[in-house]
Amino acid sequence: MSEAPPDPHWLPAFLEAQAAEAGSARNTILSYGRDLNDFAGFLQAKGLSYATLARADIEAYLIRCEAEGLAKSTRARRLSAIRQLFRFAYEEGWRSDNPAIRISGPGRAQRLPKTLSLEEVEALLEAARDQGRSMSEQIRNRCLIELLYATGMRVSELVSLPVSAARGDPRMLLVRGKGDKERMVPLSPPAREALATWLATRDAAEEDARVKHRAAPSRFLFPSSGKEGHLTRQGFHRLLKEIAVAAGISPAKVTPHVLRHAFATHLLQGGADLRAIQMLLGHADLSTTEIYTHVLDERLKDLVLEHHPLAKPRTGP
Repeated sequence: MSEAPPDPHWLPAFLEAQAAEAGSARNTILSYGRDLNDFAGFLQAKGLSYATLARADIEAYLIRCEAEGLAKSTRARRLSAIRQLFRFAYEEGWRSDNPAIRISGPGRAQRLPKTLSLEEVEALLEAARDQGRSMSEQIRNRCLIELLYATGMRVSELVSLPVSAARGDPRMLLVRGKGDKERMVPLSPPAREALATWLATRDAAEEDARVKHRAAPSRFLFPSSGKEGHLTRQGFHRLLKEIAVAAGISPAKVTPHVLRHAFATHLLQGGADLRAIQMLLGHADLSTTEIYTHVLDERLKDLVLEHHPLAKPRTGP
């Protein structure tokens, strides 16, 4: 068993290993960091050490989180981060056990995903055509909304798409998702048309910038002058709210993730197979996709009520 490093080195070593070896996405690393920093603060206040703390100490932390009113999903996520940390410590030989492995989590509330009707999505797509300070922005904004609804991509996947993925009038897009896993998603004819129009506009603007300023071409489909080099998730979130207002829809009702839910819900309503939707969404586990079966349940209920002979109200004595 190797000697455990001092407490301040545990978290940096774990996060570095997650980034380098596990291939975790940047947002996952940041989430681990936030959750485990809170846990570290608790340990420091109690005079506890990573190397010697017991299962009861982790349970005491979770009880404190519950007393603070943190949601079940937040507490479950924090416990998951703690489990990962101590699994890493066990594998590195810093501990002979994993004190978090047998702790039962609070579970997640099984909430139905918020979604949009087909009419609301169509209103968003129409409003996106005129949203923007210039014709170029309007073309880009329409392309963003068309792609998001046509593919069900996560917003981080959408804004960071490489321009190479859009070359050659593609019928399918190669998307790099969580954990660097790749999947293919088909494009609808309207999405392909919007993509082709934006690509021509984008390339013309880049060529103009190259001639005038000798600017290097961007590798992203939706380039930006910011440090990330592409449109940010926050920037797209704000844009989507503006488009919702223009479409006459409450901005509180519309987020990138709600459009992802609309993609899955509308597919299922149209008769798509749940496993196919799992692959399109990039879910590692079918159980994650199964939350959409509420749509199927409603459709089957309507089918029975509409067509079963004994479902009709009876008349007479």
